[in-house]
Amino acid sequence: MNLGPQSASIIYIVALFAILYFLMIRPQQKRQKQHAAMIKALNVGDNIVTVGGLLGSVIKIKETTVVVRVADKVNIEILKNAIAQVTEKKAEE
Repeated sequence: MNLGPQSASIIYIVALFAILYFLMIRPQQKRQKQHAAMIKALNVGDNIVTVGGLLGSVIKIKETTVVVRVADKVNIEILKNAIAQVTEKKAEE
């Protein structure tokens, strides 16, 4: 089988795209789905860490924001997308 220069370059481009997809695009989509699931499962009382490194406890959940207690009598409102991780889930009663 004799491949011409155009066929070889097309195969090369397709192979590069496949490698790019499996090494970069697919893992990013997986992380986005995991983050969306974490945000959806967020409950009042959960301890969280924001992308800025702030630690706090969720006291109120709104449509696009969350009110977080970071100290006694200190509450802040942050976007749900700014939550990096849930460190401790509230114990189910």
